[in-house]
Amino acid sequence: MEISETPPPAKAPRSIPGKIFDVLSGFGLATITLLLLGLLTWLATLEQIDNGLYPTLNKYFHWKALYLIPEINGKMVPLPLPGGYWVCAVLLLNLILGGIIRIKKGWNHVGNIISHFGIILMLAGGGVAHHFSERGNMAIVEGQSSDTAEDYFEYVVEVAEIKDGKPENIHVIRGKEINDLTRDRLRTFRLPDFPFDLQLTGYLPNTVPVSTSERAPNSGQRIADGYFLAEKPATIPPEPAEQFTAGCYARILQRDGTKSEPFILAGASFHPFTWREGDRIFTIDMHKRFWPMAFTVKLDKFTAAFHPGTMMASKFVSDITRIENGGEAKVTISMNEPMRYEGLTFFQASYGPPGAGPNQKLYSVFEVVKNPADKWPEYSLWIVAFGMLVTFMIKLVSYIASGSRKKSHV
Repeated sequence: MEISETPPPAKAPRSIPGKIFDVLSGFGLATITLLLLGLLTWLATLEQIDNGLYPTLNKYFHWKALYLIPEINGKMVPLPLPGGYWVCAVLLLNLILGGIIRIKKGWNHVGNIISHFGIILMLAGGGVAHHFSERGNMAIVEGQSSDTAEDYFEYVVEVAEIKDGKPENIHVIRGKEINDLTRDRLRTFRLPDFPFDLQLTGYLPNTVPVSTSERAPNSGQRIADGYFLAEKPATIPPEPAEQFTAGCYARILQRDGTKSEPFILAGASFHPFTWREGDRIFTIDMHKRFWPMAFTVKLDKFTAAFHPGTMMASKFVSDITRIENGGEAKVTISMNEPMRYEGLTFFQASYGPPGAGPNQKLYSVFEVVKNPADKWPEYSLWIVAFGMLVTFMIKLVSYIASGSRKKSHV
């Protein structure tokens, strides 16, 4: 008697979208991205010694850096690598697809899902900070106060009318509108509240005005009123990006169509460009962007302590008074204890002047950070820790229950 066996039904071939989903959500892709992040972080740490922190971070982790070539000790390493921003973006997608959607569901996996949510929040916080955070500084002398911080990197062009010796009707052209105007690219900015418009071109991120009597310009360099913009030479170690002084060339376009002679706007200039229109006086200046704040910070006392026999700081402490709407609050800001208030974080950064005498007034320098995702890394760590605790408790309960069942069976 013959027994016929029914073969198991053949599995339908995986569709192309399904195969793509399997790759993007797979453990293999997660392993590759984590290894790449470790390699990029290690190389960036080595490279920033020679090239500075901010330029290296931009090279390795800026969203515009699709790929990069490492450079160690001034020598190129022939190893093209993807930009760290996009590696993090792929890892984030992998965690969402694999750690949330594809992962097995059920009580036994609740802890893993919670931990994956925490890591996703950390990566998302990094993206939010990269695109939306702002950094600046505020220097205050003992006994004085300030309600304005200065951006570290962004240069703006400010047009104002001077009335009674004070600027009024201020119009600010942001850095993102001018920093692409390199070489011969130009842009006209309409100023409806002024009797003229402004044309800008030839932007340089780190430059200084030089007189033609001091040095001859290179071929093709623009000359304005006997000056030209010369790029600052590279230094070793590299000059920090927050010390860059930007510059560009400008023209005034009057309403009747006439143009002024070109003039230079530069962050290294001590005085703004002045323009007269009849009895009205206007100033045009380039400087780092100012942040007006809703409260005032007064420096009551600054204390600096150093390690014996060195100029290495052991402690910087600023005792301040925060003034707002007629009320006051006493706050202490130290090197490891920032002040967080109204979406801003004040870190104790440095002090001055260098080499101050015993009776000389000191000033304290605060780094001011506006970061919508400031607390996200802390929240993500708590979420990951809670998820791991849940996983541990589930495993412990399962182990105890399994041991009880074995004893009961015996």
